[in-house]
Amino acid sequence: MAAQQQWGTTPPVSMAFPTDKENTLNDTMVEELKNQNNFEAVEETEKRQAFTWTVVLRTLQKITVEFVKHVGREKKMPEAIINEGGGKIFTYGSYRLGVFGPGSDIDTLVVVPKHVNREDFFEHFPKLLDQMAAPGAIEELTPVTDAFVPIIKLEFSGISIDLIFARLLVTSVPVSLDLKDKGLLRGLDETDLRCLNGTRVTDEILTLVPQVKTFRHALRAIKLWAQRRAIYANVMGFPGGVAWAMMVARICQLYPNAPGSVIVNRFFHLLAPWPWPRPVMLKTIEDGPLQVRVWNPQIYPGDKRHLMPIITPAYPSMCATHNITLSTKKIIVRELERATDITNKIFDGKLEWKDLFAKHTFFTQGYKYYLSVVAASKTKEAQLIWSGLVESKVRRLVSGIEMSQAGVEIAHPFNKGFERVHRCKDEEQIDKVLQGSLDFHVTDIKTETTDQTNDITHVAVAVGGGEGVKMPEAKGDEAKTDGGEPVTIYTTTYYVGVELAPDSKSLDISFPVQEFKRQCTDWPQYNPDLNSIRIVHTRNYDLPADVFEAGETKPARKSKAKTVKNGDLSSKKRTFSATQMD
Repeated sequence: MAAQQQWGTTPPVSMAFPTDKENTLNDTMVEELKNQNNFEAVEETEKRQAFTWTVVLRTLQKITVEFVKHVGREKKMPEAIINEGGGKIFTYGSYRLGVFGPGSDIDTLVVVPKHVNREDFFEHFPKLLDQMAAPGAIEELTPVTDAFVPIIKLEFSGISIDLIFARLLVTSVPVSLDLKDKGLLRGLDETDLRCLNGTRVTDEILTLVPQVKTFRHALRAIKLWAQRRAIYANVMGFPGGVAWAMMVARICQLYPNAPGSVIVNRFFHLLAPWPWPRPVMLKTIEDGPLQVRVWNPQIYPGDKRHLMPIITPAYPSMCATHNITLSTKKIIVRELERATDITNKIFDGKLEWKDLFAKHTFFTQGYKYYLSVVAASKTKEAQLIWSGLVESKVRRLVSGIEMSQAGVEIAHPFNKGFERVHRCKDEEQIDKVLQGSLDFHVTDIKTETTDQTNDITHVAVAVGGGEGVKMPEAKGDEAKTDGGEPVTIYTTTYYVGVELAPDSKSLDISFPVQEFKRQCTDWPQYNPDLNSIRIVHTRNYDLPADVFEAGETKPARKSKAKTVKNGDLSSKKRTFSATQMD
């Protein structure tokens, strides 16, 4: 009897092939994903779109080769080196994994030989884009040179492209280059390693799953579920796209012949009771040629503190979920358990796939108490940076509350911020806005969430924690109210749901709140003339109307009759009055 093939670090749980029922459930799942606009269009629009993507990527490849030659000429390199320099683009993220949908970005990596550096990339590549692309094709271009991962974001023929850059210490980068070769990593700086990592990880994932089509169907379902349940955001302490992809890939390894519907059901069944912190790994961790840190909880105390480790398969292996906190872990496990019950009922014919993708109830039913973290600035440019910095630290507020023994069971950060614009006539109105008031909100400017605006500067600061970013200087007249003209205040509010511990007698989170403020305002680029950070306690019935979608019911204040006993009010309910917040 032939040996059974093993995918991953352990033998499969089941080699069973799909039943007719499971195939039917897979078909209905895919149909529901299409109904949810999760797939690209399937008619002529898809064909045109696919053609455009092909044209765009081919054009970027041509520009990359010309860019390498151009830099060689600028540096007066020998003609042979100029002609052999090459250059190649790679894709990564959802596009490379094959789970992109309408409006998805194409994450693209530009790889060049050693005579080209990052400064050359930002100086010359945008100019060549304008020169070599079709007239009008480049609709928008924003370079962010000082981000944790330096990036150029552009709109190319209506398609959003995120361009990052990596230099290899080789004289030539042919189109046949394969980034799986670990030897190519020798001598690279940390930024180049980070930039290469995205492509190397996504390529490894695709080679480590038994059936790529099944993996893609299941991953689309899991990503949509995680986004709808608001547990998709690495910076906020939840798994990001790559982490969810690796978890799905691991289940595919354990059920190599199963259809997507079964993978989704088994995903929840296995991961809801998973014995964390046992890591999820797609392969045995590899050694390599670099003197770099590889994930190892036996050596590194920081790795041992990871609560839900999901380990990247490409060398050097890292934990993709190091931001998860005690609270977000509890929330993720609750959602996995909920989804287990729902998918069981789907397989029993009692529910439909649309029930799995139902929207979260964070604002409608989630909590009685919330913290509103209000980041504000007096210019839009300053707010893009400041709100990103504050977003990068919200999970620290959550961790601080968890460690404070303040009577809090869960501090649940919502996975996106709400951006608003206000116009104020005097300092009193400005202060009310900074306290979270919407009395001066400009209602004809729609409130948008940070994922809807998806501003590259904001995202770069949020991901990189503000490293190397420069705040615009205050001009001195941004918020003068003495001339009678209203001034504009920009706010981004992050909400944290608070669940009190059953046996808590008091609630005092003043220390973690003040510590969080200190961490934000100690940032070297913080400018008190431009920026503000306030944390306000908010009851569910006081939540702003714009956090609710059409058809959702805002919690109402319950009126209770107060009983008087011996002249005293009998109510001894815990309140937020002792939190020392704004």
